[in-house]
Amino acid sequence: RPAGELARLPGLGPARSCTLAAGLELAQRYLAAELQQGECVGENPSAVGRYLQHRLRGQPREIFMALFLDNRHRLLACEELFQGTINAAPVYPREVVRRALLHNAAAGILSHNHPSGDPEPSAADTRITRELQQALAMVDVRLLDHFVVGEGRPVSFAERGLLPKPGARPHG
Repeated sequence: RPAGELARLPGLGPARSCTLAAGLELAQRYLAAELQQGECVGENPSAVGRYLQHRLRGQPREIFMALFLDNRHRLLACEELFQGTINAAPVYPREVVRRALLHNAAAGILSHNHPSGDPEPSAADTRITRELQQALAMVDVRLLDHFVVGEGRPVSFAERGLLPKPGARPHG
């Protein structure tokens, strides 16, 4: 949050809000550095979850992000792709695919927040994840995970078994 926004909170004046904003920025940079040290991001879901949680938790509207990875699952780019309202964000598969191709990505991890605080994926979240997985597969980009950020631990589609194997047909 910007320092000016923090200064409006009870008990925080301009000096404290600047200090707090600087601390939050340092924390974000530290978590981003964890992902950018040449490690395989796809093999460290807890670091990815912490980073995305820091970026997205507490936002007043839905934000949809993507991490684009190379063929060894190292981070190429992290982009905020779409912003929405308090309970929805428009997501355009065409744009996600375009950004993946721009970065020459071989894989990706998606994330968005639920401003309500409930990180449980909705039916719409599951549907768009499948659509994005199929669209990305058309250009040989593998979707590794989709994290939903709210209060508490982010929900990972991969950990929950909600991310079907490429080419698999959903049941039902």
